[in-house]
Amino acid sequence: MATTSGRIRAISISQQKGTPKFNVPAADLQVDHGIVGDAHAGSGHRQVSLLAFDSIEMVRRQGVEIAPGDFAENLTVEGLDLSSIPVGSRLRVGDSVELEVTQRGKQCHGRCAIFERLGDCIMPHEGIFARVKHAGHIQVGDIVEVVDD
Repeated sequence: MATTSGRIRAISISQQKGTPKFNVPAADLQVDHGIVGDAHAGSGHRQVSLLAFDSIEMVRRQGVEIAPGDFAENLTVEGLDLSSIPVGSRLRVGDSVELEVTQRGKQCHGRCAIFERLGDCIMPHEGIFARVKHAGHIQVGDIVEVVDD
């Protein structure tokens, strides 16, 4: 059985879409919006992006210098197999935030700054996206767990 919980390794935000994000120690999430202060926040279904730390490590082993946030993910999660989480699943992050997984992977339109820098982007294959269902405050080290309804 797959592990159903992990921890936030990094929280990342950016001022513009399509650019690497910078890490912050904590963030506030708003219902049907996303992370306060992030360029990807809004009313769509991809309010928060998540990527497994293992995916970043896989790219590092290929000799590429990258860090959490470089693939424009909001939450870098360690210890949880994000690829096994079906669309529609709910994730509890920290004490109060609840996310609903809305999409696995994405189609990239052209070559973003991330692709230009690294020669590839793993978010279309490895990332998941979610909508904020319950607001709250999160910080690096918080538990991320799959919850049953």
